[in-house]
Amino acid sequence: MAWEYALIGLVVGMIIGAVAMRFGNRKLCQQQTLKHELEKSKAELDKYREELTSHFARSAELLDNMANDYRQLYQHMAKSSNSLLPNQRSEDNPFRYRLTEAEADNDQIPAEMQPRDYPESASGLRK
Repeated sequence: MAWEYALIGLVVGMIIGAVAMRFGNRKLCQQQTLKHELEKSKAELDKYREELTSHFARSAELLDNMANDYRQLYQHMAKSSNSLLPNQRSEDNPFRYRLTEAEADNDQIPAEMQPRDYPESASGLRK
């Protein structure tokens, strides 16, 4: 009779084990799926950050090249306007402000070229 109880206990244990494996394995499978999705998302985010960094580095390089080209063009136009129009008054010359080397390296507008935030004459509010 003892071996019958042992056999019944073995069968009941196998059934309980099968049920436990069935429900426990589902959670484990979901956990593995979520872990895989998280790793995939992290890899995509890292790739996106690398692309963004390289994009801004290239954009900064292009903007720097464009600024240098603009300075060279402006200096060329200023020099050629003086040599091609020697009799023109300096006030009438649109390229009268020549960029010096210091100003060309500084990326700032010369002081005499900076715009004013007020008109020369009275605006009509106070005369």
